Amino acid sequence: MKRIILITGGQRSGKSRYAEELALKLSNAPVYMATARIWDDEFRERVDKHRQRRGSQWTSIEEEQFLSRYDVEGKVVVIDCITLWCTNFLFNHHAAAKGGGSGKEGGLPEIEPILKEMQVEFDLFTRQDATFIFVTNEIGCGGVSENALQRRFTDLQGWMNQYVAARADDVVWMSCGIPVFIKQGKQLLDLK
Repeated sequence: MKRIILITGGQRSGKSRYAEELALKLSNAPVYMATARIWDDEFRERVDKHRQRRGSQWTSIEEEQFLSRYDVEGKVVVIDCITLWCTNFLFNHHAAAKGGGSGKEGGLPEIEPILKEMQVEFDLFTRQDATFIFVTNEIGCGGVSENALQRRFTDLQGWMNQYVAARADDVVWMSCGIPVFIKQGKQLLDLK
């Protein structure tokens, strides 16, 4: 039966760890869908540590944008994370805007078309009968950036988080490694 779970919080709040533990409670063979683009050596090390931590029972998929390419029917899948997924869409649109001169404000991409594209992709992906555990960052709690592209990213991220949360059965806020349930459908498993 289809279920969408959204796990949000700040950096190093325990989001990914909680998502992985939950997936392992729900399945002996979960899927880990990584949306990260490897930008540099330091980030590559982080990715390698995540892979080692997960172990062999996981099926790993690396996909920067088009999640719906993959059949996860009947599976439990962790999508880590919406933040990096948004980054990839914005980065690609920003590169196109700079190169083609489209967009407002000196080549900055317009957010509405990117958001719509992401919403369509999310809807296509989550049509499958699976358990989806989305991880995301709550980046809108800080100050407003002086950088115009960063402000656009914050808008995109916040609106996409809202879109996913509205469709989620469960939304969990992670704080200091502690899950706080802010929207609950069925009771999530106690991981203690």
